[in-house]
Amino acid sequence: MKLVAGLGNPGRKYQATRHNAGFWWLERLAEATHVDLRAEARFFGRVGRMSAPHGSSWLLAPETFMNHSGRAVAALASFYRIAPEEILVVHDELDLPPGTARLKKGGGTGGHNGVTDVAAQLGTKDFWRLRIGIGHPGLRDEVIDYVLCPPRPEEREDIEESIARSLELWPQLAELKMEAAMLKLHTKGPAA
Repeated sequence: MKLVAGLGNPGRKYQATRHNAGFWWLERLAEATHVDLRAEARFFGRVGRMSAPHGSSWLLAPETFMNHSGRAVAALASFYRIAPEEILVVHDELDLPPGTARLKKGGGTGGHNGVTDVAAQLGTKDFWRLRIGIGHPGLRDEVIDYVLCPPRPEEREDIEESIARSLELWPQLAELKMEAAMLKLHTKGPAA
């Protein structure tokens, strides 16, 4: 995995909102691997480089706001010649309950504006996604307010638990052992 992009909205105002679950995941990975995320204007976001036996991985937190996340992902991928199948986009997912995380490659964007923009900027939907469940408010008209508000304490606890469980899979994800990662992530209980 050569590029991991966690999606969210920049700024303190949005820091604790559900839409920033991708940022939460990426920041936890950066902390666990001792990678500093620094502002890089040419990549429109905060960027860090992780060196490991499997090769380097770039960590990216776009600072373009969610709807324009693809600009940052495409800029970094293009500069370092990273193929879509070597990209993992981590984002919040309305269609999954808090406490759930799912991994998939390609397919639809589920109406997620950040993922839609990444697909548009890359010119393909054929990249990996790690979907962090945040639940759905129940009514379509309430989605925008819902994603831009902090989760309730019990929801945040569930979301943090799914982030921790999916982060345990980083060694498999880093080496593109996606079948093994999916098997562990999609079965009940903590990753082994």
